[in-house]
Amino acid sequence: MNPQLLELLVTRTMPYGKYQGRLLAELPGHYLAWFARQGFPRGELGTLLALMHEVDHNGLRGLLAPLREQKKVR
Repeated sequence: MNPQLLELLVTRTMPYGKYQGRLLAELPGHYLAWFARQGFPRGELGTLLALMHEVDHNGLRGLLAPLREQKKVR
């Protein structure tokens, strides 16, 4: 897993839709699951949403907490 992608989850926001403006790391599980069923968008956004879905699905959201704290300090 690329650690830089994990950092992007706590800094990038959803560019469109119901959760526009929300950090990718804060998207609800049901929304990520919907993308998993319907298909993730192409490109970097799709890669990040798929990664966030895996993190959420496997109960690993806590792994992102240190990255969030690190971003607040900067």
